Amino acid sequence: MKYTVESDIGRKRSINEDRAAFVTREDGLQMALVADGMGGHNAGDVASQMAAEEARELFLQAKPKNFATSDKKKEWLLETVKKLNKTLYRYASSNPDCSGMGTTLILALIDDLHCLIAHVGDSRVYHFYDNKVKQITKDHSYVNALVESGEISVEEAKNHPKKNVILKALGTDIRVEPDIYEITLTKRSYVLVCSDGLSNKVTMRAMGAVIFAAISLEDKGKQLVQLANESGGEDNISLVLLMKEGEG
Repeated sequence: MKYTVESDIGRKRSINEDRAAFVTREDGLQMALVADGMGGHNAGDVASQMAAEEARELFLQAKPKNFATSDKKKEWLLETVKKLNKTLYRYASSNPDCSGMGTTLILALIDDLHCLIAHVGDSRVYHFYDNKVKQITKDHSYVNALVESGEISVEEAKNHPKKNVILKALGTDIRVEPDIYEITLTKRSYVLVCSDGLSNKVTMRAMGAVIFAAISLEDKGKQLVQLANESGGEDNISLVLLMKEGEG
């Protein structure tokens, strides 16, 4: 699996509260991660950093039996997200400067053509294949809840005054239940894991134009960040872009 990672502060923020990473175990299992922190002062930065670092350690230290089957992988993802949530919640509760801190989280396990995803918040995963694009995750956000209930349209959601209100995040409550998604990749497909600094600024059609272009994987990642910045860059912009070795 080839990959590229980008994390950009954007044009309006003074701190990058995003974290993005790609990790490979000795047994070949791989994990993509994106965390978009939130909270006063530097608390969002603390939350995303803590989540990213601990997730990486738990992934690298886990025993192979934890990933022996698809069900085992799902169990590991659920347990890991809950463990990370408790760590962040307890830290915020005992450190007044970090009170109320939280972070979105995407953990994507990649085993050849099999991809399992744990999702909390409004960071997203997209699957690009056969010149098509599909949004895999559903935002845990106020406006998405309105869209799902039919109260507003997708177009109305784009400019809704509460479009940045998240209903579920890591670290803000003692318990959290992540959504789990499963996708089968092809040797001509890409997976994009990104923070809302990208997805709020770049349409899926524009993303696809970049991702299916005849340029290097690294250039695809850089161009996606550039598009988000050219559209305002009000937020941090982070992504992990994956493709199968020798394709694209």
